[in-house]
Amino acid sequence: MKRYLGLDVGDRTIGIAVSDLLGLTAQGVETIRRTSLEKDLDRLSALMQQYETTALVSGLPKNMNGTEGDRCDVVKSFMAKVQERFPAAEVTFWDERLSTVAATRSLLEADLSRKKRKKVIDKMAAVFILQGYLDSLR
Repeated sequence: MKRYLGLDVGDRTIGIAVSDLLGLTAQGVETIRRTSLEKDLDRLSALMQQYETTALVSGLPKNMNGTEGDRCDVVKSFMAKVQERFPAAEVTFWDERLSTVAATRSLLEADLSRKKRKKVIDKMAAVFILQGYLDSLR
């Protein structure tokens, strides 16, 4: 059994989710507030150690027509830096179209205030990304 970390990579934040050991469910962990590449990678390293995993699933923000735009380049560039720092990391990209929309809808249904939603939206998007990937494995 192996555990996965799901990442929703943005310019200001990185939403993080983790799977259970059976690879069935994804839970939100935290939102990393981005400051510098070095600090971002240090925090990711700590999470990889804490959850004992090198398997990373990164959301890939494709356009609605399935093409890759500028945002995909940003995510791929960041994940290339992750791969340089952690050569043993297994990086998988997962189409994240509508993950933030789904996360927002879920939070609205939970009746969270706008302020609270803003704090957890990236973490929830990471959960949707990782859960989609985990479901595809079954």
